[in-house]
Amino acid sequence: MTRGFHTHPSTVPLEAEKPLLIVDADEVILRFADGFDRFLARRELFLDLTTYRLHGNVLRKEDRTPVLDVEVTALLDEFRAELDWLEAVHEADTVLHGLAPKMNIVVLSNISEAQAPARLRNFEKLGLPFPLVSNSGPKGPFVKALALRVSGPTFFIDDIPMHHASVAEGSPEVFRIHLIGDERLKPLLPVTPHAHLRAETWRDADAFIRARLAEAG
Repeated sequence: MTRGFHTHPSTVPLEAEKPLLIVDADEVILRFADGFDRFLARRELFLDLTTYRLHGNVLRKEDRTPVLDVEVTALLDEFRAELDWLEAVHEADTVLHGLAPKMNIVVLSNISEAQAPARLRNFEKLGLPFPLVSNSGPKGPFVKALALRVSGPTFFIDDIPMHHASVAEGSPEVFRIHLIGDERLKPLLPVTPHAHLRAETWRDADAFIRARLAEAG
């Protein structure tokens, strides 16, 4: 499958006869929070993961006072500008490589067009040559548009409950897997009722996907 950046479902390269896996990037394939924490450490700041958000959780090492939201936004913009060095979530790359011969794999991420080149470089360094699709807001409409282009089962993996609810509403037939890559973040989000599986690891997700594919024949 050809790598590249896409903003519309019709341009994403898909093999219609193959199943489809649509997977999020940050905290699913890539260790975003870990990378941001390392970025902050060079500025005498740190990420205090008490809630599943970044604004309000960036503190100064010196006195543990929170950084203003507008400053966090500026830090995030700087961080994302050249974001091509994040590490993979444990076994994400191994599982995706194992599934790639059997499935279409598409990365669906809420990023801007300006952020896409660095993200593609990151995937290239990790050996993940999958199409990258930018989205804004709930992911249900884009997932539905992609799922309609293939005949086999479609799977969706994301860490944010809102996106699972959106996909469940628009495409209830899509298998939805809730996966959070960073162990520090897992306790901060409840199990979503809109996912078929809360996967503790990528191996859990892999076993679920392979079982559903075997059932589909």
